[in-house]
Amino acid sequence: MHTAFLQQAVTLACDNVANGGGPFGALIVKDGRVIARSGNRVTSSLDPTAHAEIMAIRSACQYLADFQLTDCILYTSCEPCPMCLGAIYWARLQAVYFACNRFDAAAAGFDDSFIYDEIPKPPSDRSILMRHMQLADAGSPFDAWNRLSDKTRY
Repeated sequence: MHTAFLQQAVTLACDNVANGGGPFGALIVKDGRVIARSGNRVTSSLDPTAHAEIMAIRSACQYLADFQLTDCILYTSCEPCPMCLGAIYWARLQAVYFACNRFDAAAAGFDDSFIYDEIPKPPSDRSILMRHMQLADAGSPFDAWNRLSDKTRY
């Protein structure tokens, strides 16, 4: 069953290329049924976050009316990038199956190694300027959150 779903993700990626999109496809399965699918929409939507995995996660969450996908499996044509990996953990997916790996993606011109290299660096050492600034009320949003008695934790 995993092979068939993964093949669907690869086919979706190929279809996406044929339609002017990037070479990535992802689908989300719950209880043996596809509930969401998407190709990469970065260039067509002018949105750098519109990776296939992110778009499929968004669609699955809307379909299930929930922000967590704990009983769902993601099948994707390629190993998720750092952004997508973060979204996968936030969505609490049960499992991820991928076809190509990050090195295959890099060989095709989609090299995320610079992001992996940036993550462990302290903010002050990253290639994009990141400066921590002290503000007297910087913690006020967290204080407001902590005072809520009926908050939805995530």
